This record gives sequence, structure tokens and C-alpha cells, in this order.
Amino acid sequence: MQRRALLASPFLALPAGAALAQPNRPLTVGMAGIPTGMDPHFHSTNNNNALLGQIFETLVLLHTDGSLRPRLAESWRVVDDLTWEFKLRAGVRFHDGTPFEPEDIAFSFERVPQVPNSPGPFTPMVRSVRRVEVVDPVTVRFHTSAPTPFFPRDIISIHMLSRRIHANATLADFNAGRGMIGTGPYKFVSYAQGERLEVERNAEYWGETAPWPRAVFRFLTNAGARSAALLAGDVDLIDNVPFQDIPRFNNDPRIALFSVDSVTTSYIMPDTVREPAPHMFNRAGQPLERNPLRDVRVRQALSLAIPRQGIVERLFQGQGRPANQFAAPSLPDRVPDLPEMPYDVNRARALLREAGWAEGFRLNIHGPNGWIPGDADLLQAVAQGWTRAGIETRVEVLPPANFYSRATAREFSVIFATFTTSTAANMMRQVAMTRDPATGVGPFNRLLYSNPELDRPLEEALRTMDEARRTALTQQAMRALTSDLGIIPVHYLRNNWAGLRNRVRYDPSPLFYTNAILATPA
Repeated sequence: MQRRALLASPFLALPAGAALAQPNRPLTVGMAGIPTGMDPHFHSTNNNNALLGQIFETLVLLHTDGSLRPRLAESWRVVDDLTWEFKLRAGVRFHDGTPFEPEDIAFSFERVPQVPNSPGPFTPMVRSVRRVEVVDPVTVRFHTSAPTPFFPRDIISIHMLSRRIHANATLADFNAGRGMIGTGPYKFVSYAQGERLEVERNAEYWGETAPWPRAVFRFLTNAGARSAALLAGDVDLIDNVPFQDIPRFNNDPRIALFSVDSVTTSYIMPDTVREPAPHMFNRAGQPLERNPLRDVRVRQALSLAIPRQGIVERLFQGQGRPANQFAAPSLPDRVPDLPEMPYDVNRARALLREAGWAEGFRLNIHGPNGWIPGDADLLQAVAQGWTRAGIETRVEVLPPANFYSRATAREFSVIFATFTTSTAANMMRQVAMTRDPATGVGPFNRLLYSNPELDRPLEEALRTMDEARRTALTQQAMRALTSDLGIIPVHYLRNNWAGLRNRVRYDPSPLFYTNAILATPA
């Protein structure tokens, strides 16, 4: 990872004289992902959080080196097991001049669980907050219903809104631009859904001056189109660099590559609950009367038939690593000593016979197209491996927004997705814990997986302030998940950006954030 010191603001420290190098024309970025909505509390995705994080701000910033840094909060401390105290920056204002006040924090935290129709809510990050106490104009205390050891990390994606400006703001208001008033280093200019977002420098920003006077984000979902736009000079920077273009870009003196190992895991989730489940058939094409995915031996067979090493080496040109558990290697609370997940088609066939599926069966696997580089190709490789093992597999990919809304509605039985976070405990809390609307856990557990052997230690870990004990409990839960294969991890992503060498430098984000904050003039 690139490690660069931050100033008091969220910007990277610039070398002396960098202000003189500021460009007259805007930074133009070609992005693979399309925002699913401009309300910063609507959908927790990397694309949304990164783009909206230029306009709105959080209390705490997760830096690209993995450390927590001040943003709207200058400092924070534990008062007791149920209380966190945050000291705020004085004099911060929203883009229209409205002052940012501690009451706005209470409003923002109360608003998060009230946003309707979220395909991926932020609720678990705020659910433990019982009350926000305004101590004085620069001090707030969060009183929680249980010990919340990860609280500063939990809130790195909770953007602050104004109780005066946003009291009745809807998703439509944000998409239309009416609600796009934050405290961030960039101000909203325009948004054309599915096409582009434009922002301009906030001259009244409380922190370091933004390095670009304007920034334009063009949504180029086609990988070839992004690379072509960069080579033609139509954009200065692209994300989701196509793997097949990395050798060419490395040999092109006009292009600079910016890469980092991510904290993102790609995974497959099978439906282990419904009986029967949709999109599964016998060899004659008739719907199955029982769900084979409920048998752990079938899930083991699915895992054994995934050629993880081949996917990373040949399909992704070495950009990434085969997964051996749900949590990425850089997460501090993952299990350190799990073996690699083997590839063994013969053993997969034997397990299917043991489970009573000697003749195999058919299934459809669903996933997004263009969510990560090569996702559709990855699914084809998985399908080929499963077909060789005796499970005839058909791949169906959809635009990300369509896929995630339908997956959340449980229209599918086997889904492919990714998840990004800064702790293994949070990955499991969000994706693998038994979904519980009362506590907010499991919002991304789209197929309603449930495993008491995971839930029990993880519930305790999430309220344990002692780090060693908490890590041990988290690792116990991860071992239970890995053994049961309720989530089948595939690979850990490596994030790549490419830019015009004479125009831009980029600090690559393990969270896969693409925005103008992380870009500086060459």
C-alpha cells in the first residue's frame, strides 16, 4: 500500500509548490461503476460512498494505509463501555452557509434506519446508538445499548447531513441535486443518472484547498471504452483497469498504474434455507423438489470445483489472490492459519455421490456484470468447474443495480457478489450473521443464511472491548463459516487505476474508492 501522511484535512500532503501546479482544466475520471442513488444514506456501496464522500463528510476517515484519521471529528475516546465521546471541528459550514452543529449528528444517525427501500442499508453501523448527547457546541457523546468496540470504524461511511437542509429530503431530491449540500471539499454541480457527475472546488472548505478546480466523473461501464478513453486523452484517470490491458499500460510511457491489495473478497452465496429453491433443475430440466444446497457436502463440492488459482493467474493476470476464508489478508482479525482451499473435481464428484446426487443436477448462478473487473468471465470459469464436477451450470449476469435489488428480493438461489470492509467481524456481521431487523445485523445476508455456531461467538465479539478476546471470538466465528461454507469465498481483489502520467497521481484505496480527493496533479 502507498502510505502518505495526511494533513489535518482528508487530503494527502502535497509537495512544496504543488499549488502552482494546479490544472486549469478539470480532472476527468472514467468510472466502471454507476451510483445506485445519490442519497448518502441510501445504499452502502463503494461507488456511492466514494463519490458522495467528496460532497458530504463523515466524522472519521479511513485512510488508505488502514488507519483511522480525523475528519469532522478532531478526536474521540472511550468514556466507559457504553459511551464514546467525540470532539468536533469548530466553524464547519455546509455549502449553502448553514453551520454544521452537533444536533446534525443526532439527526443523521436517526435518519439512517429510516431511509426506505435501501438495497444495502447502513443500519448495522448505527443500530447500537441508543442516544446522541450534545454536551456542548463541539462535543457529542454516543450512548450505546451494548459495548461497541468497533464504533469509530463502524461510522466511517456515515455521512453527516443537516437537520435544517435535509429534514424532509428524499432519494429523488438527492438524485435531482436539491439535496446535494454537504460540508465536503467539493460542491455539487450536476448529475446525469447513468452518465456523469460533476463537482467543483468548495472555496470555503474548512480544510486544505482541493487540488482540482472541477472534477467530472464519466460512467463508462464498458472496459474497452474506459481504456480507449484514457489512451485517447479523453479522461485523465480510469478505475477497474481491465486485466488484459495492464501489460500494455505498464509498457506505455504515457500511462501510470496505481495498484493496491484490496480489502474486498469475492464470494458465492448458496441458498441453504428454502425447500425447494428456484433456478435448480434435474437433468431433464424439471424443477428440483428438494434443495441440494442445504447439504454441506454439496457446498463442499461446489468449493472444490472452483479453480481459484487458475482464475487469479490466467483470467486476472495475477491481479489478486485465491481466497481461503471470507476476510481479506490485511484485515487484522482474520484467521491467520487456515489452509488454502483445494481444487479437486474428483473429490467434488465423490461428495455429490455421497450426498445422493450421483447424477448431478442443473442450476443457474446469478451475478452483476461490470461490478468488478472480469466478473462475468469469473462466473463462466466457476460454471465450467461446476459442470465438470457434475453440476451443469448456467450463468446469468445483470446490470449491478438490477441484480442487487432482485438478489435482495431472493429471486435467485446462487449469487455472486463482493464485500469490502476493514474488519473480519464486520464482514460477517453484515453478510453472514442471521438477519435480524431488530438489531440490524445481516443486511447483506440476501439468502438468509443462518448458523448458530457463527452467531454465538460473533455476537459476543461485537460487544467485547478486550481486543485479544474479541479477536479470538471473531476467529472462532470465521472458522465456523469456513467449515460450513454458507459463504464460499473465491478470491481477494487487487485494485488498479491507470492515469495519464503527466496529469495525475493517485493514492490507491484498499476500499476501492475512486474520487478527486485521492487524486493530485502530476
